[in-house]
Amino acid sequence: MTTTEPQTTTDAYLPAGLATPAAQRDGLDAPYWEGARDGKLIVQRCNACREFQWGPEWVCHHCHSFDLGWEEVEPRGNVYSWERIWHPVHPALTDACPYVVVLVELPQAGNIRMVGNLLGRPLDAVEIGSPVDAVFEHHADADDPFTLVQWRRSE
Repeated sequence: MTTTEPQTTTDAYLPAGLATPAAQRDGLDAPYWEGARDGKLIVQRCNACREFQWGPEWVCHHCHSFDLGWEEVEPRGNVYSWERIWHPVHPALTDACPYVVVLVELPQAGNIRMVGNLLGRPLDAVEIGSPVDAVFEHHADADDPFTLVQWRRSE
C-alpha cells in the first residue's frame, strides 16, 4: 500500500508519433494500466505463495499456481541498472536523445524489476542503488487515454 502521495505530471515526456501503449488484448495486464491511470503502482502477486512477479503472466513464476491477483505497492524503488540512449530507435525520438532508461528494483515487492524512463536531465550521473519514485504521466487527451509510469530521482 502506498505511504506517499503519488507524483503525477501532465508534461509529456513521451514524444508525439510513438505508438500508444495499451493493455494486451487478452486483458492480462489491464489492472496495471487501470492502476497507473489512478496514480497507483499495481503489480501481480500470487495468491497461493504470496510472491510478487513482473511482467504479468497467467501462471506464478515461483509455485506455478494459476491463482494470481494484483496488489498496490509503494511507488518507489532503487536503480538496479540503467542505459543512456544516444541513438533514436524511432523517428519520433530524434529530438529526444539522449534519454535515460532505468531498471528499477522494488524492494517492497519481492525485488521485482520494472523498466522505465528516468525523468530529469539526461546527462546527469546515474548511480546504481539510488532511490527513485514513480511518476504517473497522464495522456488524457490521447485518442485512447493512457498513463505511463516514469521514474524520478527521490528528493
